[in-house]
Amino acid sequence: MIGALPTSLEVGGKDWEIRSDYRNILTIFEALEDNELSDQEKLYVTLLRLYVDFNSMPKECYQEAYEKVMQFIECHDRSDDKKNPKLINWQKDEQMIFPAINAVAGCEVRAIEYMHWWTFLGYFESVDNESLWSFVLSIRQKRAKGKKLEKYEQEFYSKNIALCEVQTMAQKKSAEDELNDMFEMLTQE
Repeated sequence: MIGALPTSLEVGGKDWEIRSDYRNILTIFEALEDNELSDQEKLYVTLLRLYVDFNSMPKECYQEAYEKVMQFIECHDRSDDKKNPKLINWQKDEQMIFPAINAVAGCEVRAIEYMHWWTFLGYFESVDNESLWSFVLSIRQKRAKGKKLEKYEQEFYSKNIALCEVQTMAQKKSAEDELNDMFEMLTQE
C-alpha cells in the first residue's frame, strides 16, 4: 500500500513484527561498528534487535530474515551493489547529523517518542545543502571519488581533518559482504 510504513516483515511465509523506530536501526549500526563484537555476535545483534520475536524464528529462516533486514534498512533500494566507500559513521557524525535532520523535521527528532526508520531516513535524505553535515559529506564524497577539492573545501578540510575523515573499522569489504560472512558463520554452527 502506498504510504504505509512496515512494522513487520514476511520471513518464511510468516509476518514477523519488527522494531521499526530509527533509534533501533542506529543501534544496529553501532553494533556493526563495534570492534569488540565478533562477526557472529554482530549478526545475532542485528537480527535480535530488529525482529521482536527472533528467538522463536526457525534457524533455516535466518538468511531470508537477514535479506529482509537489509531491504528494510535500505528502504528497498537495492539498485546498486552498495560497493561505494563508507562515508558515514553515525556514532561519530551524530553531532552534525541530528541538527541537520532537526532543521528538516522542524523539531528535535530525538525528543519524539517514536519515529519510523523510513521517516527518519526521509528527513536525513532531505537535509539542506547549506548544513555543516552536507558540506562535510560533500568533501568526503569528493575525496572518496578522487576528485579535487575547491580551495575553500581544501582549507576547511586541512583545518578539520578529524571531522572530515570517516573513522571506522577495516573497510576491506562492504557492509553487506561482512554480514553475509557473519551469516555463514552463524548457520554453520
